[in-house]
Amino acid sequence: MVMVVGRSGGGHVAGDGERVPGGRDPAAVQDRCPQGHRRNAAIGYQYANYSANYNSWGKGKGSVRLQLMNQRSDFAFALFTGGLDNPKLVAVSPKPIAFKNPKAPVFPRLAQGKSHDEMTVTWTSGYDIGEAYPFVEWGALVAGAAQPQQTARAPAGTLTFNQGSMCGEPARTVGWRDPGFIHTAFLRDLWPNKEYYYRIGHELHDESVGDGSNEYAAYQPGSLNTTDTLISDLDNYDIVFHIGDMPYANGYISQWDQFTAQVAPITATKPYMVASGNHERDWPDTAAFWDVEDSGGECGVPAETYYYYPAEYRANFWYKVDYGMFRFCVADSEHDWRVGTPQYEFIEHCLSTVDRKHQPWLIFATHRVLGYSSNAWYAGEGSFEEPEGRENLQKLWQKYRVDIAFFGHVHNYERTCPMYQSQCMTSEKSHYSGTMNGTIFVVASGGGCHLSDYTTAILIPKWSIYRDHDFGFTKLTAFNHSSLLFEYKKSSDGKVYDSFTIHRDYRDVLRCVHDSCFPTTLAT
Repeated sequence: MVMVVGRSGGGHVAGDGERVPGGRDPAAVQDRCPQGHRRNAAIGYQYANYSANYNSWGKGKGSVRLQLMNQRSDFAFALFTGGLDNPKLVAVSPKPIAFKNPKAPVFPRLAQGKSHDEMTVTWTSGYDIGEAYPFVEWGALVAGAAQPQQTARAPAGTLTFNQGSMCGEPARTVGWRDPGFIHTAFLRDLWPNKEYYYRIGHELHDESVGDGSNEYAAYQPGSLNTTDTLISDLDNYDIVFHIGDMPYANGYISQWDQFTAQVAPITATKPYMVASGNHERDWPDTAAFWDVEDSGGECGVPAETYYYYPAEYRANFWYKVDYGMFRFCVADSEHDWRVGTPQYEFIEHCLSTVDRKHQPWLIFATHRVLGYSSNAWYAGEGSFEEPEGRENLQKLWQKYRVDIAFFGHVHNYERTCPMYQSQCMTSEKSHYSGTMNGTIFVVASGGGCHLSDYTTAILIPKWSIYRDHDFGFTKLTAFNHSSLLFEYKKSSDGKVYDSFTIHRDYRDVLRCVHDSCFPTTLAT
C-alpha cells in the first residue's frame, strides 16, 4: 500500500483524487528537477494550507485535491506534521482507495517503427504474460467512419524489470516501485496518409478480454502548460520528439507512471519519440559517458523499457526516423560520440544515407548541447558547449548539410544563425534561401523543469539570434520539398514568439561550400 500525503509548514492533509485548476500535482513537487532529494517514497503530497479554510494552528477544517492514476495498487491518504525533514504521522484514511481493475492496460504510447510503414504501440498493465495474452486490435478507417470495417490482432511482447536491475539509490531502495508489465505490439504494412483505429487489450485464459483504461491525466508542475497546449493542438502536428529528461524520476520509479499518464492524451494518437538524457542514464561505473549520479540509480533501465524506439540495441539510445519529408538522426549524448566510436559511425551513416530528393530536411537531435548555447555555465567554461561536443561532430553536420540541430539539457530557448566553426555563414536572421552553407542550432529545453540562466548580456555571442527564458517548445512544418517553417511557441499561450523559414531547391543542397564536398578536378 502506498501513501499520498500533503505537505505544509504546519500540517499535512489528504485529498480526494481530483485535480484542482491551478493546483499542482503533488507527485513531483520535489525531485522533479535536479534540486535536492525527496526523503520519502510517497506517491505525492500537497500543502495542507492550499485549502482556504486551513490554518497553521490546525483549527477548522479544509480539503485539498490530489490526482490519482492507476498504478496497480491501492492508495491511502495520511496526515503529517513536521514536513518532509521531520515527518510525524497524525492520521491515516481508514479505507484504502482501490481501482476497479488495477491490472487494466493503461497509458498507450505510439512510436515510429524501424521502417516508414510500421508503427508500434506500447502500454503498461498488471498482467504478466502467464496471466493474459496482450494484443492490439486494429484496422484502417474509412472516411467518416468511427470504427474500421475489418480489424486484425497484433500480438505484443512483454517486458519488465526488477529492483536488482537498478544501479544505485534511491532506485534500489526507497524509490523502488513495481513498474508492472510493459507491452509492445507492431502494426506493419501501414499506408501513408491513412487513418487507423486501434485498441489495446489482454485476452485472459478464460477468453474474456480486458480493454484499455482511460484513467489518465496526471500533470507535473512546470510541464502542465506544455502538455495542455500540445493536447489542445493535436490535429496540427504529426509526431513529437522528447529529447531526454522525461519525468525526472531520479530513482523514484512511481514517477514513470505519473509521466506516462500525463502525456497519454498525446502518445495515444501521435508517435512519441524519446531520447536518453542524463536523468535517465547517468550513473558511475555503468558505461555512461558521464561519471555522475543524475539518474538516481536508474542507469537507463526504465527509459529503455517504458518506451519503444527503433534502435538496434536498446542500451545504445541512438536511432533514425524517416517521417514524411524529414529524416531525424537521434543521438545519445550520454554515450561517447567522438570520432572512432560506434555512435560516431552511426551518426555518419544516418546523415550520409538520406536521399535529399525525397527527404530534403535533415535534422540532428540529442540531449546535451553538443552545438552552441549561451548558458551561464557553458559561458563560464569558455566553450558555449559540452566538453568535446561539436569538435567531433561539426564536420559531419557540415559535410552532410544538416539543416537544424536540436538540443535539450539547458532549460531555456535559444536559436543561432546558420553556423560552421563558430562563425555565422550569413547575416540573414529569419529567411534563409539558396546554398546550404551552415547548420542552425536550437536549444529547446523549456518543457517544464526549472529555467536556466544565460550568461551576462555583454558576453552573449553574436551567433545567438534569439533567446527566451520561459517555458516553450518548437514546431517544424514542411510545406513541400523546398519550403520549411520553424516556430518557437510559449507553453503559456501557444503563440509564436520566434520563427524562420528555409526555401531551398535540391541543387542548393548539392552545391559545395567549405568542408562539404570531396576534392574534385577538371579532368575528363
